[in-house]
Amino acid sequence: MIDLSIVVLTWNASALVAACLASIERSLCAAGTPAALAFETIVVDNGSRDGTVAMLRERFPWVETLALPHNVGFAAGCNAGLAVARGRHVALLNNDTELLPGCFETCVRFLDAEPDVGVVGPQLLHPDGRLQNSIHNAPTLLSELVPKGILETLWPRRFPSKRQRYERPVDVEAVLGACLVVRREALAEVGPLPEDYFFFLEETDWLVAMRQAGWRVVHLPAARLVHMHGATTKKRAPVATRIEYYRSLYHFFRKRRGRRQAAAVIGVRVLKLLFALTVLAPLAIVLPAERRRWWERARILVWHLRGRPRSWGLAAVVAGEGAT
Repeated sequence: MIDLSIVVLTWNASALVAACLASIERSLCAAGTPAALAFETIVVDNGSRDGTVAMLRERFPWVETLALPHNVGFAAGCNAGLAVARGRHVALLNNDTELLPGCFETCVRFLDAEPDVGVVGPQLLHPDGRLQNSIHNAPTLLSELVPKGILETLWPRRFPSKRQRYERPVDVEAVLGACLVVRREALAEVGPLPEDYFFFLEETDWLVAMRQAGWRVVHLPAARLVHMHGATTKKRAPVATRIEYYRSLYHFFRKRRGRRQAAAVIGVRVLKLLFALTVLAPLAIVLPAERRRWWERARILVWHLRGRPRSWGLAAVVAGEGAT
């Protein structure tokens, strides 16, 4: 029986996914020692054009490679892997992560010991060892109106974060999608990731559904892995990435909070953009880095003013159709 299916989604990032798979090999396939887990690894290639599939088949023959003809987005790509996964539990792992020894063993042991837990998320680390935020709250109107740092400081139990050092597992609303380890029974009950998102917040929506179905979501600080945060789309296409986040945020509100709250959030975001553009204009004149950020915000504001067209964002960029 397979204890854990590891599903890794990748797109035009052969070096990143190779490093990720090498870390799995080091952590779970140590030479001369029996594996602590019976596991399988499934890499879903989301239509890469950089030779990723050939590299995977040559360098990592122990990996099952699914080559999709084009980029179908995060949720749909992950779901292609989930559809063929055979493990008792399933890990969704970003390609910009590197597994540390004992991470998945700790997650599986915890799920086996806590039958009402549907999902666990490990502690994410920066490459230099600093803690990375690993806990996420589902967006609300309050979190849109009040800065995140204030909420985390005033109500740490309601808004847990890396500001607190957790020594024990803690129940949370959501964990970051860089690594999720999901119980097979929870997956069977709730179903796959929602494909009405192209990128961003699909895992948050999914975990809302998990909790509504009665499954606990737990942050597991004893399990750790390195996450090269923002090593993929954010650096390649910063404006398109931000636009896709806004699109997903507004969709989440319409779906989970209602159209009135969604309209209010759109208004709040537009006002924030206008405020930032006004306040930062003097700095943009003299500082190149601020000038770049000013123009990025300006393009996002234009996207709003044009009615938030579908032709702007990551889906258009990966298809080679967008101007953003």
